[in-house]
Amino acid sequence: MAGAIVVSQFGGPEVLQWKDVDPGQPGAGEVLVRHTAVGLNFIDVYHRTGLYPVDPPITPGVEGAGVVEALGDGVADLAVGDRVAYTGNAGPGSYCELRVLPRSKLYKLPDGIDDVTAAAIMLKGATVEYLVRRTYRVESGTWALLHAAAGGVGLIASQWLKALGAHVIGTVGSEEKAELARANGCEHTVLYREEDVPRRVREITGGRGVDVAYDSVGASTFFGSMDSLKPRGLMVTFGNASGPVEAIMPLELAKRGSLFLTRPRVMDYYATQEDADEGIGALFDVVSTGKVKPLIGARYPLRDAGKAHEDLEARRTTGSTVFDV
Repeated sequence: MAGAIVVSQFGGPEVLQWKDVDPGQPGAGEVLVRHTAVGLNFIDVYHRTGLYPVDPPITPGVEGAGVVEALGDGVADLAVGDRVAYTGNAGPGSYCELRVLPRSKLYKLPDGIDDVTAAAIMLKGATVEYLVRRTYRVESGTWALLHAAAGGVGLIASQWLKALGAHVIGTVGSEEKAELARANGCEHTVLYREEDVPRRVREITGGRGVDVAYDSVGASTFFGSMDSLKPRGLMVTFGNASGPVEAIMPLELAKRGSLFLTRPRVMDYYATQEDADEGIGALFDVVSTGKVKPLIGARYPLRDAGKAHEDLEARRTTGSTVFDV
């Protein structure tokens, strides 16, 4: 038996209960991983509350790092004791001590990336990878609006965008977070609680607007993001921290200059082994070379997952949050 956080019914952080579970043994093509560190992401909240329905009981969590504990038949390219990590295309289940996973979902960690860093970047970094390299291919001179710029995804994204030569406008909730965002690649910051975001974006860009808006906040920022775009700009809505976006008429895109709108998911960009391998390779490269340096804002024991969820939802966190297992 091993410990795990189990959600038996949807609800608030109180439904995250520590229980003993049987992780099972790896079958053919599978690996038993003993977690050393697990990442916290807003999608964990969506699974807990039922916004993204997964039939309970479930164990949340979509990224983790650890060591190989046992190998199933046919797994010849890993050894017991190897350090590995995985991202969101493995599905939920990382809030646990032991987990059986397909070999195809695991990545052997380079020596220069420790377990805690890996747990902080596997989903967030993979998300940023497809956002800046494939959803919109950012180039030198691209203007980008980035919401929640001091969060886990935000700090990775702002650094990666800067490394690509983009001009980054980041929205934040406080001057303290603004300083953090500027230190990690944002040329400009906007205090969204005090300033009109589209107006400030127009001022900063000389009336032009941005080429792409990356919006993980959702309902409260959606139209402001669209109003910040240049004609034929791309609106990328990839999260729902303030609630899901309600249905809109396609005419709203036309009125703002023939905009494009996409709602990407990591499982679609990492659906094939080739795409996943290429994306994770790019992620490991920017971290190993120091172009992206993840900030671990907080660490919690895995048993305290409820407290971590409370802090995340109250926006008391900065950077990446990691559970120690």
